[in-house]
Amino acid sequence: MLQIASLNSGSNGNCYYIGNETEAIFIDAGISCRETEKRMKRLGLLMGKVKAIIISHEHSDHIRGIQTLVKKHQIPLYITPNTYRNGGLNVDAHLVNSFMAYQSITIGNLSVTPFPKFHDAADPHSFIVTYQDTKIGVFTDIGAPCQHLIEHFQQCHAAFLEANYDEEMLEKGRYPYFLKNRIRGGQGHLSNTQALKLFIDYKPAHMSHVLLSHLSKDNNCPQLVQNLFNQYAGETEVLIASRYEETAVYTIGAGAAVKKELAVQGSLF
Repeated sequence: MLQIASLNSGSNGNCYYIGNETEAIFIDAGISCRETEKRMKRLGLLMGKVKAIIISHEHSDHIRGIQTLVKKHQIPLYITPNTYRNGGLNVDAHLVNSFMAYQSITIGNLSVTPFPKFHDAADPHSFIVTYQDTKIGVFTDIGAPCQHLIEHFQQCHAAFLEANYDEEMLEKGRYPYFLKNRIRGGQGHLSNTQALKLFIDYKPAHMSHVLLSHLSKDNNCPQLVQNLFNQYAGETEVLIASRYEETAVYTIGAGAAVKKELAVQGSLF
């Protein structure tokens, strides 16, 4: 079994927790160390279990909390050399580890497989986290679905899947034209329609949860996208990874999935 939670998901910061009974990792660290600690505590999760921070790319909403988190808790950082260089990071060298696409990272009994994605960053990656027979995908900040994404999505028992924008809201919204084109131009973010097509065409029968992630504050609506996915969800539970607070902790297994009681009360949105 694996426990998963989103500590925050959006352009204001991204951090995803994945762990087993003895060790855990963060994918990205885009909120402050203090806020990360507060949210972990509310969920009943221990910072001491976090044995690695693995970074998808260098944009500030994915690396903002790294330096303080790594220094305070002495957590090893896994990052590609290009991402480290372009992120302007300054982390003690003994805590910095590099990785390459397709080469698994071993963190205790967890295995993390990075693979490249379309995004306007130096060396961006998505990830599959495996423990025993259970696989969790982290698929955000993707300009367009590629064969790598399709192949890995089909393996997952649960996934953090980007559904960043509604096409009509983006088109009619206040963003300048160049930014709209950056978002929808194939190196930016997945739209609701793109994410839904991936979900409909390639969702495996064993996927128990999908956490829709990195929703735009201005160009999407949580209820809209949840209703859209619910029509095609079947036995898969559709959840929203909020940009304002942590989700519940979900226990995901190859045979079954059980929702842990939410450790903090309040609106998802």
